[in-house]
Amino acid sequence: MIIFRYLFVFFLAASLTNSVVVAQQNGTVSCPLDFNVLLRLGSGLETPKMDLPGQCQYIRQSLRLVLSDYLRRTGNFLPPLNSSELCWRAYQTLINRYVSNFDVRSRCGFQTSWISEGCMNITTKSQFENLIPNSTLDDVVSNCNQSLEISSPCAACTTSLSRLQASYLTGSSVGNVSNCLAFPSIYAAAVANQFGPTDKGTATCLFSLVFNESGKKGKKKKGVIVGVLVACGVVLLLIISGVWFLWHKRVISNRERKKREAISNIEKGLEAISESTNLVRFTFDEIKKATRNFSRDNIIGRGGYGNVYKGVLPDGSEVALKRFKNCSAAGDANFMHEVEVIASVRHVNLVALRGYCIATTQLEGHQRIIACDLMTNGSLYDHLFGNMGRKLSWPMRQKIALGTARGLAYLHFGAQPAIFHRDIKASNILLDEMFEPKVGDFGLAKFTPEGMTHLSTRVAGTMGYVAPEYALYGQLTDRSDVYSFGVVLLELLSGRKALVMNDDGQPSLVSDWAWSLVKNDRALDVIDNSMPELGTPEVLEKYVMIAVLCSHPQLYARPTMDQVVKMLETELSVPTIPERSISLVAEMEEIEKSMSSTSGSGHLASFPGYHLFTEQPRHSSHKEEEENSDSRIV
Repeated sequence: MIIFRYLFVFFLAASLTNSVVVAQQNGTVSCPLDFNVLLRLGSGLETPKMDLPGQCQYIRQSLRLVLSDYLRRTGNFLPPLNSSELCWRAYQTLINRYVSNFDVRSRCGFQTSWISEGCMNITTKSQFENLIPNSTLDDVVSNCNQSLEISSPCAACTTSLSRLQASYLTGSSVGNVSNCLAFPSIYAAAVANQFGPTDKGTATCLFSLVFNESGKKGKKKKGVIVGVLVACGVVLLLIISGVWFLWHKRVISNRERKKREAISNIEKGLEAISESTNLVRFTFDEIKKATRNFSRDNIIGRGGYGNVYKGVLPDGSEVALKRFKNCSAAGDANFMHEVEVIASVRHVNLVALRGYCIATTQLEGHQRIIACDLMTNGSLYDHLFGNMGRKLSWPMRQKIALGTARGLAYLHFGAQPAIFHRDIKASNILLDEMFEPKVGDFGLAKFTPEGMTHLSTRVAGTMGYVAPEYALYGQLTDRSDVYSFGVVLLELLSGRKALVMNDDGQPSLVSDWAWSLVKNDRALDVIDNSMPELGTPEVLEKYVMIAVLCSHPQLYARPTMDQVVKMLETELSVPTIPERSISLVAEMEEIEKSMSSTSGSGHLASFPGYHLFTEQPRHSSHKEEEENSDSRIV
């Protein structure tokens, strides 16, 4: 159902101006909120298709913007309590014109008084500012007093607001219309930002309202282009007909030259890598013989970059051979990157590169192949969700969890420079004959420049495993891998997939499910009771708590991987897990937008306050499977 299109905004402002000024005989007063602020935002405000929770969230966010304008004008966060009924009636009357049988308060669970009640009995700007230290308020002003239309300023502003809320607005809230999570955004738009809540950038960043002005601009631009094409069409045709042959000949020549240069560059790069490692450069004929001419029977996996084949070398050793497809310049870059990453790391819990092959033939064209040890026990995904027969026992799962953590800790803290994997998931955890885990598939890995703790990059990875701050803002840190590890650990403990669709057709994340059990003191209900050789309840509960902490939506609530290894290896206790006040499923639509975007940062949305992880003193403590078959090679 599509609701609240831009006409709604116009009539909302016009009608509220006339309706809310009528005073009642029973002690109510007129609603002091100025809904004309929505009109001043313009006709670009619109809402995509959304379900009931999305409709209620949009109603709530629009109301918070109006409350921000009220704070800017009067210094008060909330209207008088005896005006709340009249405000709700006016709001409901307008909604009835566009959506039949939609009672806002009953459908969305809003109580009448909530519009006039909020966070910790704070009602005025002075009360709010007296509660927050001046240094924190100055930080908010520094980050938020600028145009918030682009990603970086918006991310900086919402991060400072999240920290403010997490540190100082920890008391109780009344309802969820203007609770403690909303007060920082209401304050920032009204006081800290010079443009105010009626600025489109501010409304988008702090209240998640969507604007679409591309239509008019697109039509105007299209008209200009058509006019230019019509005016210049004859001239262009004459020019093209005269020079086409020479141009085409030159393009072909340049293309061949670039191909030769690309081949030369990749050969030089691989030779340099080979000189510093024990890599073997195989010939293409050796690879064809090892795979029986790339027989279909030898295919053991398929991935985004090509097929994976089982091969037998002349010495009888078995290898996994990843054959890259579409070896254009972009394919060469991917090949060089993966070889460089794998060749630079050596660890018992990381897949080791044995060799490579580059060749160009008339029949097959450009060939790029890498060779690694064959993982005879497949991937963790195969054992958890495939048809591998007997289930993994608890000792095996414990070994896999610890080995995976050690491998990631090495990438983050042992490799120089540090490496962010970006695609940790069950199908990329490979198991050798002793069920020792090996982290593989470095095709999306990123080197970290020295001295940098995070990168801003295009979003890549697998839905369900990608950390929210990376999916929404494109901000990649080592704790983005920690989030993915937490999801894999929950899969390992529960036997549930990272992302499934429930009976209502809605996405369900294993991290949300596990948190719902933990917060109700039912941590052991996360454990797959059918696994053989279950461990002690104390150990199982500790692993669940570590998994939930690692998959926490707040970046700074997560530990680092070396801290995770310490908690898994020793008696170090798990810190208290900060409250999660929002389900990640609520942000799923925005995460999907970001994952499909090429810009590296999707629509920005605010997260609740961050809590910095610190080690605690030791003390005693009582979508369908997609391309997951690429499971035996990097």
